[in-house]
Amino acid sequence: MSRFLSTKKTDRGGERMREALKGALAGLAVGGPLREGAAALFGALGYRSERTAEAGSVAAFLARFDAARLSAKRRALFDSWHAVEIVFQITGEEIAGGRPGLPGLAGFDEGRHKSFLFLAVELAGTAHTRARLAETARAANRLFAMPAILLFRHGAALTLAVVHRRAHKKTPERDVLERVTLVKDVRAADPHRAHLDILADLALPRLVEAQGVRDFDTLHAAWERALDVEALNRRFYRELFAWFERAVAGCRFPDDGAGPGNAERHVIRLITRLLFVWFLKEKGLVPEAPFEEHFARGALKAYDAADTGYYRAVLQNLFFATLNTEVGKRAFSAARPHTHRDFARYRYRALLADPEGFVEALKSVPFVNGGLFDCLDDFAGAREGGRRIDAFTDRIATSGKGLDVPARLFLDPEHGLFPLFRRYKFTVEENTPLDREVALDPELLGRAFENLLAAYNPETRATARKATGSYYTPRHIVDYMVGEALAAALAEKARPADGDDSFWRDRLRYLLDYEDAFDDAGELFDPAETEALVRAVAGLRVLDPAAGSGAFPMGMLHRLTLALRRLDPGNERWEALQKELAADRAGAAFDERDASAREAVLAEISRLFDAYRESDFGRKLYLIQNGIFRVDVQPVACQIAKLRFFISLVVEQEARPALAAENYGIRPLPNLETRFVAADALIGLGGEQQQKVFGADAVKDVEDRLRRVREQYFNARTRRAKLERRKEDEALRAELARTLKGLGYGHDSAEAVARWDPYDQNAHADWFEPEYMFGVAGGFDVVLGNPPYVRADFRDERHRKARETILESGDYETLWEKWDLFVPFMEKSFKLLRKGGVTSLIVSDAF
Repeated sequence: MSRFLSTKKTDRGGERMREALKGALAGLAVGGPLREGAAALFGALGYRSERTAEAGSVAAFLARFDAARLSAKRRALFDSWHAVEIVFQITGEEIAGGRPGLPGLAGFDEGRHKSFLFLAVELAGTAHTRARLAETARAANRLFAMPAILLFRHGAALTLAVVHRRAHKKTPERDVLERVTLVKDVRAADPHRAHLDILADLALPRLVEAQGVRDFDTLHAAWERALDVEALNRRFYRELFAWFERAVAGCRFPDDGAGPGNAERHVIRLITRLLFVWFLKEKGLVPEAPFEEHFARGALKAYDAADTGYYRAVLQNLFFATLNTEVGKRAFSAARPHTHRDFARYRYRALLADPEGFVEALKSVPFVNGGLFDCLDDFAGAREGGRRIDAFTDRIATSGKGLDVPARLFLDPEHGLFPLFRRYKFTVEENTPLDREVALDPELLGRAFENLLAAYNPETRATARKATGSYYTPRHIVDYMVGEALAAALAEKARPADGDDSFWRDRLRYLLDYEDAFDDAGELFDPAETEALVRAVAGLRVLDPAAGSGAFPMGMLHRLTLALRRLDPGNERWEALQKELAADRAGAAFDERDASAREAVLAEISRLFDAYRESDFGRKLYLIQNGIFRVDVQPVACQIAKLRFFISLVVEQEARPALAAENYGIRPLPNLETRFVAADALIGLGGEQQQKVFGADAVKDVEDRLRRVREQYFNARTRRAKLERRKEDEALRAELARTLKGLGYGHDSAEAVARWDPYDQNAHADWFEPEYMFGVAGGFDVVLGNPPYVRADFRDERHRKARETILESGDYETLWEKWDLFVPFMEKSFKLLRKGGVTSLIVSDAF
């Protein structure tokens, strides 16, 4: 039974534990005594001991435990400490039998290697990042021979930090400090249910009974299991998958025209949107109320758990008319022909009890843009072939009749999606190899989506429905492959100043290593090398040709951001380079006389860095637009990958209520349709003939104009601006097709180019051409990923067609007998590289 799952058969012992923890946490509210409160909290979990000592002042504590031996940067972490208390020390004697607190024991033993030291620390301020808390816990652990468990109090919240330590291989009496696990931002006065359950899982009596804890080693291992975020993800996926199956069976959606799996695609898209909203809620950007049943009962004229009214009037209005509409332009549709297709307007006034009050309740929600909340209905009427995929319309009796999404799917206390979400703690920060939070982070959700995609994909549906949780690439594999590929690629693009390659690759690995992320890399690279590396990162082009939910592209984004942060902590070099590159692009994009346009581009960059100089936002935005590309044959996979990238940008921003007229200080997200492409990466267009024709000046001229339009679309913030760019794109594609035909290019291939609409989120191209689709000429610096393993044999009709299409393309030389799909992926990956590029793929051991 999941520890997060509430059931009708109440666990009385668990309920008593939660109540005890609530009482203990209340004692740690702002102003409460730190030592007594911490002792009470640990005591509620069964940990007590008379082994203790007076810590004294922070300065005295640091002097006693020789903090001077730490680096100056690590010592600076203690500057935020207002007070520190040695709560107690737990040794094997106290653990044995689960009866800590035995009288007559000796006091604090600084040399007792196999013991736990419990510390409580008061921090200045209220906002502390996970990375800083983790590094502070790691620095504190360097002062002791035993593991130190730290309880931080910062304002009205608490964070428990546990450092994983293992014995040194050569010196057993020494420990190696590894990752830090945090139970972060526990509200002392009003704790989240998930936090209470996580803490309860650490209770000593429970660990003694369930896991046979009897000494230091078994308790250390039990804490590791209790704080295992992988187990957390598996539990969440099992519950989410059960909801997914209920939703597929219990809903009806308009036909999206993409073939079998219509309901599954709709439900996955819905989960994607709602999870992003939930992350926004965790950031305080969306209120809690709209996801509660009492809000639905008050907002709707006639709430019915079996009716679609809640989905239409609350959720669709939140998606399309709030999150996807600028704050000052939100208003209800007039429900007339000329406004009927304006999807930026609120709809369903007739369903709402107080329409103006509903709009007021969402007033503080910023405009986020980004494409996830684009209504997928189009402007053409049904008679003209228009599609109604989301069916966001006041004409419920006609074009909305194919939609049935009962409110109970979201709000039912036992089986609803929102109660399921509430049983878990979410965090917008992705875990790293060195610090992790016991919460659902975007990377863990990516894994859940990989499994949902596998359940939807005909190739893997049968085994995925067993919910084994095995359809994802493990994080440590992604990290290893990304680090090695980047070290090799950067070694090619930037050279050591002295020309000595002996340790250059090792220095680059150090730059990309999370273990050293706290330290600047400036001392290892001279200014010329630093400048070269910053430029190399800016010029890097990376592709995942079978990206799924985006694990490898996201891993690339994190590593490249880490490298830039360590090379250029103040963002000065990066900002200067952004302006240089933007000026070059602006000079090419605008008439030389239009200086104001170029100045506007540069001014926008200045505003970006003024607002986010201390964050990674500017680094990530450029890398997402210019450096990291992904392809997957499933359009819904592109939606999921967007979710992760959008969250990675949202995490860098904080709402500022005073800036309501400026979208509450939130920069709207970019549009990733031209960076996350749904296409068949194995099939090209025309081989040598294509290269010859696409190299013609007339073709290049049209392609250059297309690239400029798509760059403008990337940054477009209004639906009108996006529609204008789409129309320009459509006209240019038609012009390109005519130009290609005039140069003797095949009619069918030219028409395929014209038909490919990068903005259609529900379609995929059955071909892939990177220079045309991404504007990347000359190949990629890195191609990496985990391609599918599917034997292309003649026994299955789908496999036979896939095999014939790949063979008929004439692009491959390595396909013999009963080859697997990963084989052409290997060859294609090599052919997509520029000279000196690097490919890194996971392939079957059968190879």
